[in-house]
Amino acid sequence: MIRPAREFRRQGMHRLIPSRYNETGTVLEDVTDDKAMLGDAAQLDAATNERIHGELYGLSGISQFELVYGIPNAHIVRAAFLHPGPFGSRFNDTTRGAWYAAAAVETSLAEVTYHKKKRLADMVVPDLPGGRPDEETATYDDWQADFHAPFHVLEPREAFAHCLEPEPVPQCYGPSQLLARQLLAEQSNGVVYASVRRKGGVCVACFRPGLVYRPRRAKRYELRLRATRDGYAASTRTVQEHF
Repeated sequence: MIRPAREFRRQGMHRLIPSRYNETGTVLEDVTDDKAMLGDAAQLDAATNERIHGELYGLSGISQFELVYGIPNAHIVRAAFLHPGPFGSRFNDTTRGAWYAAAAVETSLAEVTYHKKKRLADMVVPDLPGGRPDEETATYDDWQADFHAPFHVLEPREAFAHCLEPEPVPQCYGPSQLLARQLLAEQSNGVVYASVRRKGGVCVACFRPGLVYRPRRAKRYELRLRATRDGYAASTRTVQEHF
């Protein structure tokens, strides 16, 4: 049995988002600089773009009336809930996303690094030696947000071990997604849980867009992965201190 929700207050929790998703403007501007043609292309893009479609009509698991508008960086919050991914994530299924964040940026880096390594390891590139990429470099922006609302805290960790299995992904998400659906049906705001990828790390999965307070961009990090005999070695560095 999960305990009742309790007040959770934490400032500046970290969510790492690929930098390419944070740029302003539209990629359509790279196609044409003719305003009339750009307008036609934008209308066509809006008809097929999942994010825009979701903002207008919602997803099967989240209404457009739950989404946030008219606040700084609202589009970043909306995107987290409108792009649940093909398999969902640990505490959300494919019908709606969630805002995942960690108390320490090192925990967010560990989570991102794990999934990046897994994606590279699963790739098959016949034209490359060994059939896999030798290295890959990407940048991530640290988006911080504050939380002060009741959340369900999944502790002791041992009682929720079935929801915090590290492997195999995405199959291990089954029990935790089931728990999330049950909590959502009970109007839960989200869960606070122990990080699966970094010992001692604290994470939150916020189910409600309106509870992601003051989203703001902090530093930019570069994540570099190099192939080794046993997998990939990761290194990170700060490439931009302020925005």
